[in-house]
Amino acid sequence: MASSAPTLKSFNLALIQLGQVGSDKTKNLAHARERILEAASRKDGPKPQLIVLPECFNSPYGATHFPAYAETIGYKPGEPYDPSKSESNTVKMLSSVAKETGTWLLGGTIPEREASTGNLYNTATVYSPRGELVALYRKIHLFDIDIPGKITFKESETLTGGDSLSYFDTEFARVGLGICYDVRFPELAAVGARKGCQVFIYPSAFNLTTGPLHWQLLQRARAVDNQVFFGMCSPARDLSAGYHAWGHSLMVDPMGAVLAEAGHEEDIIHVHIDPQVFENARAGIPVTTQRRFDVYPDVSA
Repeated sequence: MASSAPTLKSFNLALIQLGQVGSDKTKNLAHARERILEAASRKDGPKPQLIVLPECFNSPYGATHFPAYAETIGYKPGEPYDPSKSESNTVKMLSSVAKETGTWLLGGTIPEREASTGNLYNTATVYSPRGELVALYRKIHLFDIDIPGKITFKESETLTGGDSLSYFDTEFARVGLGICYDVRFPELAAVGARKGCQVFIYPSAFNLTTGPLHWQLLQRARAVDNQVFFGMCSPARDLSAGYHAWGHSLMVDPMGAVLAEAGHEEDIIHVHIDPQVFENARAGIPVTTQRRFDVYPDVSA
């Protein structure tokens, strides 16, 4: 059984659509840190309590790149973990900047190498305003697709899929995690929502084939399915890179309305989360109390 979720409160978040992700990991990390500091010091509106980076922000995105850029994190939920002594330079940076800015930080994803098995994962990490690593999520559904004449990609050439769900509690919301291709599997968000998640954020990197077709559609669908706030944070588009990201980082409310959307260039979008919209959606269209688990199974049971 999941513990009781915190009551959803008004808060602000920032999605960083990061650009300039190249072959130099040190430069990638430095640039990400600069943009986090920029988002946290917003001058033209309320400062965010939660900052989000995109999928694969510290390395080029591609099955052949994951082994070369993978880092060992070594975090296990419930066990003591000191990010400042981590083997992962990315974890050290993210923990440090979360503490420096005093914000919650969803640190996008990075290629992770598990020390005990050598397995590689596409992994998201989350940090508290004190710099503590509080959650880790390994992408469950690997991006293996083949659309003739358009795109072929197989994460499974080098990555292993994760095997557990994850969310994290803040003082303002319970936030569910997923990564990119996970959005095509409604069960993941359905289970999270029934465990109390009011907000979902998936670091992601759709491409120029699937982005125009399904990027907004899938996020609006998951938001309306579960009457939650739903967002995905993409890298900026770089046509000189091997993988061309769609961009268009997005946040949708529980009624399916788009709250904010980036273009395809590097950007920071700020979003206000209003709990009244959440409450009104669930009161007006009460599907959360109308499901017929006597007729079909509850996937969260």
